[in-house]
Amino acid sequence: MEPNFDIIKECEKAKRILVTGHIKPDGDCIGSTVAMTMYLRKKLPKADVRLLLEQPSPAFMYLSGIDVIESGFAGWKDGTDVCIVIDTSADRSGNAEKFFKEAKKTINIDHHISNADGCGMLNFIDPTASSASELVYQMIDKEDMDDEMAKFIYLGITHDTGVFRYPNTAPSTFKAAADLITYDFDFSDLVEKTFYEKSFEQKITAAGIVKQAKRYFDGRVIFGSISYKDFCEGKMTSNSFDGTIEELRVIRGCECAIFMYPINEKTNKVSMRSLGSVDVSKITAIFGGGGHVRAAGMVKDIPQEELTERILDAIAEQTGWER
Repeated sequence: MEPNFDIIKECEKAKRILVTGHIKPDGDCIGSTVAMTMYLRKKLPKADVRLLLEQPSPAFMYLSGIDVIESGFAGWKDGTDVCIVIDTSADRSGNAEKFFKEAKKTINIDHHISNADGCGMLNFIDPTASSASELVYQMIDKEDMDDEMAKFIYLGITHDTGVFRYPNTAPSTFKAAADLITYDFDFSDLVEKTFYEKSFEQKITAAGIVKQAKRYFDGRVIFGSISYKDFCEGKMTSNSFDGTIEELRVIRGCECAIFMYPINEKTNKVSMRSLGSVDVSKITAIFGGGGHVRAAGMVKDIPQEELTERILDAIAEQTGWER
């Protein structure tokens, strides 16, 4: 799908432009928003272009250019002219949602099927795209692409395709990647450090969760979790679980992997990955979450035991599998 509007023409009269993405930004969110911010600053040097995102995981902090992210940006006293939300809908943009609501013009760029209609005045939504970063790649005039933009777009594409392993990888994805690696950045090191490399503590945590994970539906569903007590005693954060869902997903016989951890005493975060036999976007949508057929998530104020049972019931109802 081609963009149905020119992002520069839509922003050329704006003095204050805010770019943002979703809470707990992943590689695609970071890559797409940073690249778009760099592009707008290059093309519209008189505009004040800011990128508001939560602090990224430490794995990304070594990247040159990551400092365009302003996690504490408080807005302009004169308001926002254009707000661009990428890789999500505005209601998942955290502190940036208020700027979206007040903006004179809103633009939404996304590839999640749960946001198929878009939430902006202008929308570029393609649920068949590999990533929001691939959509941003399509929106950037190639004569304006540079090494830093290319690096961040490649970051986003590789993360959301699982380094080109997931079914959302299309011929267009490989064509984009082939073009991007002609620019001057170490694409091998980028993938190694931000996707594969994990700390010793992260690997130990993941191993413990896998060891205690439970299998359901004759092993087709693997469910891992950590209690609030263990979360607190281990002094863990969300970064402690980088890679955990993948460790569950690659277990032989697993068709759907689920990982749940507490954000606080009452709230739990759930990530789901599927080979396609379970549409996890529909499962998470029941609870107010969303995502893709094969990758989705949600945050819910429901105790872990109850939420586990409700998720398993939803899977049984969707698939017809016997528990």
